[in-house]
Amino acid sequence: MRIGRRTFATLGPIAALGLLAACGSEDEGGAGGGGGEGDFVTDLTFGTGGTGGVYYPLGGEYATIYEDNIEGLTVNYTDSGASVENIGMIFQEEWQLGIVQSDTAQTAVTGTGEFEGAKVDNIGWIAALYPEAAHIVTLAGNGLESPADLKGKRIAVGDVGSGTRAVSDAILSVYGIEEGDYEAFEQDFASSLDLLRDNNIDASVFVVGTPTGSLGDLAATNDVQLVSMDQDKAEEVASESSFDVYTIEPDAYDFLEEPVVTLSVAATLIASMTQVSPEVGYDITAATFEHAGEITLPQGGLINHDFALSGQGDVPLHPGAEKYYKEQGLL
Repeated sequence: MRIGRRTFATLGPIAALGLLAACGSEDEGGAGGGGGEGDFVTDLTFGTGGTGGVYYPLGGEYATIYEDNIEGLTVNYTDSGASVENIGMIFQEEWQLGIVQSDTAQTAVTGTGEFEGAKVDNIGWIAALYPEAAHIVTLAGNGLESPADLKGKRIAVGDVGSGTRAVSDAILSVYGIEEGDYEAFEQDFASSLDLLRDNNIDASVFVVGTPTGSLGDLAATNDVQLVSMDQDKAEEVASESSFDVYTIEPDAYDFLEEPVVTLSVAATLIASMTQVSPEVGYDITAATFEHAGEITLPQGGLINHDFALSGQGDVPLHPGAEKYYKEQGLL
């Protein structure tokens, strides 16, 4: 079941994080909505991402799986600005499930980066689902052969409330390109591709599971290029961050002829620890793996126990997930 998008992402990023800080901070502790242990619900809202990416359809398929296989559970999935918004809404106890980038979850629980002064203490790790890669997309004729060529260009750097901006900043920074050296467009995945198609921007950076059908659709009508990072630059960023070096192989997209070096994070399912009970958290974790074969997206084939804890870092396991992993011998 789908519901309409809430208003969190309509705030600017500073205002949104200010709202989080007002709801609760590192010093004050506690979840934003004031709920405590035992205030559990079975009518869940599941924050996903923009409609042009993978999070949204994947969340929709999992919402159906959870409703069909967990007695008494209702799951309403919604499009969103992705990682930051999903975490923010769970922190406020408006939503209970979300798909996020693993690096964004890490900054949320440590109160760093975008979450400076607004440490999030009520999200629990359910599972890393699949690796998602940073795509630097441009069209032939734009003269972009390296990320270094992005200086002075018009670049879509990710939607407000997404985790893509951190990856975009890291890639640009390692090539000596800082804020003010380019024109930034804060757009969701689908909108950025529309802007690129109409030549209103020069490039789009987005983090998404590979392959993504929307990019294939763009390539059907336009001469698309993916810009590769230099291996040493990618390794430099990875050594100083929670990103991993990743290679998009030529067989990922019909238009690719050579491997593309980039960065990746884990697309991760998280749940509220104040509103999702250990029992429901356990059932959700189990269903995530036991019914992964029903996922029709290509990413479904990547969801497995071996990847489940990739990128977890300091993010605490949801108690239900912890029980499941101990039973499976993964802890």
